[in-house]
Amino acid sequence: MPQLRDSGTRSLHATEPVPSAEMDGFCRIFGVETEYGVAVTGAERPVDAGQVAMTMFQPIVSRSRSTNTYLANGSRLYLDVGSHPEYATAEARDPREALAQDLAGEHVMRNLALKAQRKLRESYGAHATIHVFKNNVDSAGHAFGCHENYLVRRFVPLETIEHQLLPFLITRQLYTGAGRMTPDGFQITQRADFLDEAVSSATTRSRPMVNTRDEPHADPDSFRRLHVIIGDSNRSQWSTWMKLAVTHLVLCAIEDAFRHGVPSGFEQYAFADPAAANRTVSRFLDNPRAELTLESGESVSALGLQRRYYAAVKAFIETHGDALAGSLPATTIDTIMGEWSRVLDALERGAYDALADRVDWAAKKRLFDALKRRRPDVTFAQMEQLELDYHDIANGRLYGSLVARNQMRELLTGDNVEYAVHNPPTDTRAALRGRFVDAALNVGAQFSADWTHLALTAPERREAILLDPFEAEPTLGFEQLMEALN
Repeated sequence: MPQLRDSGTRSLHATEPVPSAEMDGFCRIFGVETEYGVAVTGAERPVDAGQVAMTMFQPIVSRSRSTNTYLANGSRLYLDVGSHPEYATAEARDPREALAQDLAGEHVMRNLALKAQRKLRESYGAHATIHVFKNNVDSAGHAFGCHENYLVRRFVPLETIEHQLLPFLITRQLYTGAGRMTPDGFQITQRADFLDEAVSSATTRSRPMVNTRDEPHADPDSFRRLHVIIGDSNRSQWSTWMKLAVTHLVLCAIEDAFRHGVPSGFEQYAFADPAAANRTVSRFLDNPRAELTLESGESVSALGLQRRYYAAVKAFIETHGDALAGSLPATTIDTIMGEWSRVLDALERGAYDALADRVDWAAKKRLFDALKRRRPDVTFAQMEQLELDYHDIANGRLYGSLVARNQMRELLTGDNVEYAVHNPPTDTRAALRGRFVDAALNVGAQFSADWTHLALTAPERREAILLDPFEAEPTLGFEQLMEALN
């Protein structure tokens, strides 16, 4: 049965140099880690959320003898601290593929929840209902995360990323925020009030916006894994795709500028107080023109800073368009820039309803506004319940009804998602991991797996190292491993 191993890659060394196309070009690996909240309603007696999460993972424990495992689509499924089910997507070369893998995670979690619900009802009554929330804050005020991962070239210092990328990530929430109803009013982000540091290696004792823990899961001399914590969990397919796509373009400009020793255009954008700027952006609707203070002393609005990033990226594309186009197998640069421009224009006009079919906070705002018009006496608790239903992937109805009425844009079909549930991306090492896990499970072999290692553990240990996340072709070690398995 599978065992989970730590994947510290600082001690590993590539047997061959990283290809220049990967170091000199703009190709990237994307990944999304999503923590889910769990709750139960309708039970005849109290039931602990941790118990529910363990019931959800019982099929995983039966198969893997662990609450941590890898799936045949190359992804990782595990039970995180605080009984939060978590799903980490397989490595993807394109935001669209990463989106498909993220939606596959929703599908997996939904199936686990509904199976557990049937079992729960045997002991807790016929109306016991499991809710699995793809959001970031529970009713008790606890926060949990959605973490984006980007493979970046190690020659770019983390300090550069902090100063040049973080202002973009904070203001990007104008169109990627999931929105949250609070007792003090509506905010466009879920996590702003819970993030207290800009950059840190900690994830539990403090809440940074970018995590600096050095786990590249790749050649550590060539790459680092940028672990972004500031983003919200999105139900909107467009928002998940968009936040990955635009961040990729900004990272490309930063990397290329550092590679050639020239300005990126983002050098003067660092905030004097990132946490304060983040909270201001979250309250965008209270004052859309609120100014954020930069380290230079200059003041600029969140939308104004996004305009500056857009202009700099557009200029960068004019001289690097062909190379950038080759970095994304399934997404065109023109599509990203067109969506970015349109959303900024709509924000400038205050046309928030025009964004309600793709931006989560705008969709919620439209719903809340309509509800308050129909029922002026609606309570905060009732709006909070509506919001939770929006995020409930197991038994929620609201988001699905928006999709059914064409009020929420979908980029991928159900067939696309179903395929991603069972199949890894074909152009990263996830293809090899998925193939190995599928074969090992089919024959009942004892094995271990992580992002960079695959191993048979009995009757004798055999191992393959997959250090290059871009490589989908079998290595000699992988072929020997598969031969032993067969």
